[in-house]
Amino acid sequence: MSNLYRGDFNQKIDYVFKVVLIGDSAVGKSQLLARFARNEFNLESKATIGVEFQTKTLVIDHKSVKSQIWDTAGQERYRAVTSAYYRGAVGAMLVYDMTKRQSFDHMARWLEELRGHADKNIVIMLVGNKCDLGTICAVPSEDAREFAERENLYFMETSALESKNVESAFMTILTEIYRIVSKKTLVANDASSTSLTSTKIIVPGRDGDGNGKSGCCI
Repeated sequence: MSNLYRGDFNQKIDYVFKVVLIGDSAVGKSQLLARFARNEFNLESKATIGVEFQTKTLVIDHKSVKSQIWDTAGQERYRAVTSAYYRGAVGAMLVYDMTKRQSFDHMARWLEELRGHADKNIVIMLVGNKCDLGTICAVPSEDAREFAERENLYFMETSALESKNVESAFMTILTEIYRIVSKKTLVANDASSTSLTSTKIIVPGRDGDGNGKSGCCI
């Protein structure tokens, strides 16, 4: 399978998963990545130009998983650059700013672009960032949750500033990717395919893990 790599890479790495961050400019994609990869937050962060990526290795089910998280500029003039970077991605985060309704309204367009370029069974999470600014929230949680359920996406609200749900969001998507791929690898021992095909991506239950209950805009 082209979008799954296994090998040592100077240390024992069982899997490498590529995850892309998608959304309008200034919604906090780079801050989410910095918080997850380095536990950092920069109040003076500048807009991403082109494409950047960072890696973080973690353990899932006693396996070493190296996550490659790709961050792209949200500005229209970089769309030609970003269209190529979907290739090989097994996970994606659609990020909007909870204080900017327009960034949420653009999610349908970003999702359409993603599904036009990526594997049809890519694991996708809708992420409402900046939930620490609840007093000026412009996107009610219920609106986002309904969109996620309709499109079969995971959903979570985060705050890169306060480090709220950031680790949980990334771990949810990476764990689901691992679950799918490891299951397909087991099937491959008896067959000949390690594809992600026939995998349904669902929204976690409202009272289960990953539903993004943050106390904002409820």
